[in-house]
Amino acid sequence: MRLIIAITILFMSNLSIQSQDNMKLIYVGDPMCSWCYGIAPEWQKLKADYKDKVQIDYVMGGLRPYFDKPISEMKDFLADHWKHVHEASGQEFSYGILDRSDLNYDTEPPSRAVVVIKELKPDAVGDFFVEIQKLFYVQNKDMNQSESYHGILNTMGIATDAFDNMFYTKEIKEATKAEFDNAKLLGVTSFPTVLLQIGDEQYIVTQGYSTSDKMSKIIDKLTSDAR
Repeated sequence: MRLIIAITILFMSNLSIQSQDNMKLIYVGDPMCSWCYGIAPEWQKLKADYKDKVQIDYVMGGLRPYFDKPISEMKDFLADHWKHVHEASGQEFSYGILDRSDLNYDTEPPSRAVVVIKELKPDAVGDFFVEIQKLFYVQNKDMNQSESYHGILNTMGIATDAFDNMFYTKEIKEATKAEFDNAKLLGVTSFPTVLLQIGDEQYIVTQGYSTSDKMSKIIDKLTSDAR
């Protein structure tokens, strides 16, 4: 009887391991996407609930990569957009950066910064992504400059010199472009998008803002149906 119980426990344990290995949550977004910032608290809750159940991957989608116009030219559009995000999520915004005519609204550099962290400290990617959002939307930092990231790098115990050395390299820029291409291959056209991959199949958990409860119900339904 004990042997049968032990075998049953082992079998169920292996099933659980296979299930986890077979599934992943894929977050596709951009650190300077305002709705990605809006959903951040809800995504963080969801991630905390599922981090021990499924693998979690980040893909940089490329909101406005290589954009060469100053952010001040988009002031009215962005200010209105940010207001809607604040109303839906309660997230704090500072609007002063929208007056800067010397700052291009290029979202490639912060995405590139995330790609660097994938190399230097992969388990910190999620937290780093959130901290970039705070630097830009609350502190109005220029995320085109590697020095803007030093504060959060120090807090996370990541060497700033190693980060700086990688940030401007051709290899990292190419890897970032590859992430944008990967997002397109996934069929993602808006951010944030959260996908649940089960085996070779991918399912949409959300496109745009959602709550952790809503996303959790969708994930649980998808995983239940897949059993």
